[in-house]
Formats: sequence, structure tokens, C-alpha cells
Amino acid sequence: MSSSESVRKTETIPQWKQDEVDELTDFIERYASVGIVGVEGIPSRQLQSMRRGLHGSAEVRMSRNTLVVRALEDVNDGVEQLTEHVAGQVALIGTNDNPFALFQQLEASKTPAPISAGEVAPNDIVIPEGDTGVDPGPFVGELQQIGADARIEEGSIQVLSDSTVLSAGETVDADLENVLSELGIEPKEVGLDLKSVYSEGVLFAPEELEIDVDDYRADIQSAAAAARNLSVNAGYPTAQTAPTLIAKATGEAKSVALAAAVESPDVVDDLIGKADAQVKALVSEIDDPEALPEELRDLGDDAEEADEADDGDADDSEADDAADEQTDDEEAESESDDGDDSDAGAGLDML
Repeated sequence: MSSSESVRKTETIPQWKQDEVDELTDFIERYASVGIVGVEGIPSRQLQSMRRGLHGSAEVRMSRNTLVVRALEDVNDGVEQLTEHVAGQVALIGTNDNPFALFQQLEASKTPAPISAGEVAPNDIVIPEGDTGVDPGPFVGELQQIGADARIEEGSIQVLSDSTVLSAGETVDADLENVLSELGIEPKEVGLDLKSVYSEGVLFAPEELEIDVDDYRADIQSAAAAARNLSVNAGYPTAQTAPTLIAKATGEAKSVALAAAVESPDVVDDLIGKADAQVKALVSEIDDPEALPEELRDLGDDAEEADEADDGDADDSEADDAADEQTDDEEAESESDDGDDSDAGAGLDML
């Protein structure tokens, strides 16, 4: 233990501070996940609204930074790693939900807010293209001064194209603050800014918690399906794959039993059906009914009747063709006779 830690542990502190540390310690130990959130720049009324919005899922606890550090160190157990994030205007946050859900909830609770001179732009500040709604006047010069592509057109001040007037990381000046205020542009988001969270022995940074839940869910589902297929193909039984493996084994066993003609009660009906089909196929190939056992001759007769029916259909078709040809011949002869009569009549006329 260092000399500074020894002094801090042994120094006498006011009772109210000790009581506060005890309450902070209880707070930290009460939740499965504990983090540090930044509250800088959040108006008191808005902060209270955010705390009410988290009611039931997370709790925010504010105190002096020195007391928060002392409480984290008293709890120890790994949570003391959060002390490096206790700087500036921060607060403790506790939840029994997982850190990813906490991060998503905090991000969703953020709201747009105006930015003041002297603040650093969290992202590029853009004046959008379109009608500003401001009547012609000195304001067009203010827009042009901060770098906006502004003109007076159609009786109002127009921004002719999206204009980036400040890049992320640069400081806002008074001129830009006034223009943004006049246009009602709120370029920053205000909310509880998660610095870090400790859960189940792991310290999470915000960028590690910023995931696309839908994509993550799809990846998990894909991995689960691949694992299931691997388990089934490898014949590795689990609670999830046992029904599929049993069904697969049942089908394979039945196929083997049919191929090997195993007289099992489970496949006897299929074996009989298979044998019946094979017998019918064999009988249809035998031309001499006398060569068949008596009990199979009916099958042979049925096959012959079927063949005769097919032949009868063919004969009927040929007869129809012949009848059609005869009709054609008679029509031709009739036309020929008509021609002869016509010639004879012409000869009489000449006489």
C-alpha cells in the first residue's frame, strides 16, 4: 500500500462522508452491472426526467467524485477499475440488466440540444439546403460569414446547398451559435454518456457495447443452425438434436431393413408391398400363362387384358383411319362422275 493510500485509509473523515460512502457501497453491491456516466451539460430538469425514464431498469446515483472513488475501492472485487473514469461531472449507474441493453437504453434516451459558444462540436455541423424562412435582411450576411451558401431568392433567404460550417472537434464561436439559434438547429445530443461499465468480472468500454442488435441476433441464429447441423451430421446427441437424430436413425434403419428383407413388424407392410410390386412386374414379362403357378395366372390374365385393351384401341384407330380414307375415295369418285355428266351435256348441246 502506498503512503497516500495509507493516509487516506487512516485519516478521520466526517461522519456524513462515511455515511455517504456506505450508501454508495451498498448501491454498488446491489447491482449486477455498475458503470460511470457523464452528466456534463445536462440541465437539472432534463437530468431528472432521464432518471425517471430509467426507473425500473437502472438507477443513477450522484455524489462527490472523491467519495465515489472511495466506495469503489472499498468494494474492490474488480469494480475499482472504474475509478480511472471518475473525472469531471459524472455519476454512478447501476442495473441488473446486461451492459449491452444498458448502453442501448442510454443512447435511445438522448435528445437533440442547442450548442453554445466555446463548446466543441461532437460532429460536423451542417446548414441544410432550403428556405430558411427568414425575410431578406442582414441575416444573409451572417450566414455567408460562417460559410453557408446563402442567397436572397423568391422573397426569402435561401441556402442553395448543404453547407458544412464546422467540422467535428472544432470549437463553436458566438457567430455560429447565433445563426444556429436563429435557424433552430440543435447539432448535439444530450444524455447520459456511458464512460465504462463493470459486469460479471469484465470491464466494458462504450465502443465494445455499440453493436447492431439485429445483426448480432442474425449471427447467433446462423451459428446455432450451423452447430445443430454439425451435431446431427456427427451423430453427437444433445437435448436440441436428439429428436432429429432419432428420426434420422429410424429412417436409416427402415431403409436397411427393406433392403435386407428383415421381417420386422415395423416394416412388414412395406416388404409385402415391395414384394407384390416385384411379382406383378415379373408376371407381366411372362408370355405363357401355363408357365405361371395357378395363383398367379389371374395376374397374367389381367396383364393380357390390359395389353388387349391397348391393342383394341390401336385397331379401332386403324379402322377409323380406313373409314376416313374410304370416305375420301367416294367423294373423289362422285366428283369424277359429276364431271363426266357435264361433258356429255356439252356434247348434246353441240349437236
